[in-house]
Amino acid sequence: MRVLITGGAGMLGRRLAARLVADGGVGGRPVEVMRLLDVAAAACAPALQAGAVAIETVTGDLAAPGVAAAAVAERPELIFHLAAVVSGEAEADFDKGYRVNLDGTRALLEAIRAAGDGYVPRLVFSSSIAVFGPPFPDVIEDDQPTTPATSYGTEKAIGELLLADYTRRALLDGVGIRLPTICVRPGRPNRAASGFFSGIIREPLNGDPAALPVSVDVRHWFASPRAAVRFLIHAASLDGAAIGPRRSLTMPGVSATVADQIEALRRVAGDEAVALIHPERDETIAAIVAGWPRSFDARRAHDLGFRAERSFDEIVWAHVEDELGGMVPSLPDPPGG
Repeated sequence: MRVLITGGAGMLGRRLAARLVADGGVGGRPVEVMRLLDVAAAACAPALQAGAVAIETVTGDLAAPGVAAAAVAERPELIFHLAAVVSGEAEADFDKGYRVNLDGTRALLEAIRAAGDGYVPRLVFSSSIAVFGPPFPDVIEDDQPTTPATSYGTEKAIGELLLADYTRRALLDGVGIRLPTICVRPGRPNRAASGFFSGIIREPLNGDPAALPVSVDVRHWFASPRAAVRFLIHAASLDGAAIGPRRSLTMPGVSATVADQIEALRRVAGDEAVALIHPERDETIAAIVAGWPRSFDARRAHDLGFRAERSFDEIVWAHVEDELGGMVPSLPDPPGG
């Protein structure tokens, strides 16, 4: 089987590629060739022990003429569409957000349609809980209308509609997964408005200070990078008939406040880590986060076999195990401690 990952140089793209190489296949089907497409040239070649999987890396912008057509020219049976501009960047740069998140998606779908001759790949689309907007019930259920409050959420919601329509027309076999905020993201901070949710855990575990731009009573919906990769792989082999005509699913996760996050960090790494978090109010980020959902009843996804962590402690430990070798670093005592 041939696999295409758009956004293959991103955090989830690299992790997904590594997992597919380690597993050797998806849903009982071996992966022979995996192509990673991204706009970043240097980062588009993750260090993978490929084994029996042939790894191809391609640099290109899906929204640019001819790139999407070239990406599907060899008719990959499975496509993971992860390429996107993150929430904060999409809100700050209207044109870039729509070009990457919408035009790039449409170009990919049209390239698949143009391939013709019975080519109907399974396409897993990484959507987002940002498709939901206020006013919110305390717990959002599967029949909640999508009324996004940001450009990023709007771009993802349009992508979901396109995915459903192209699937209805039998042009592809699409599954959209609405990812929770992925936490704890490794590496350097990105321009996502949600980045601080990871920063207040990641930086203290590295012994570095972390700014908290919102109040501690802010509540949100989380899953680890480890869980996100599981979601993607599980979606790849789901029976389309079991999904039904509503092709996008809200993924399970953990509902936690910032205070819950901080206490989970305290239980894992102690008071010294928590002392490295300092309030630094950012009204722009606070306003964006205020329009985000807080908790879900992800019953459809759960019934279809998707699983996430059960507590924020598990999310912190997933980061420790996957990024810190399973060891909580020894931190210095806080000033005056």
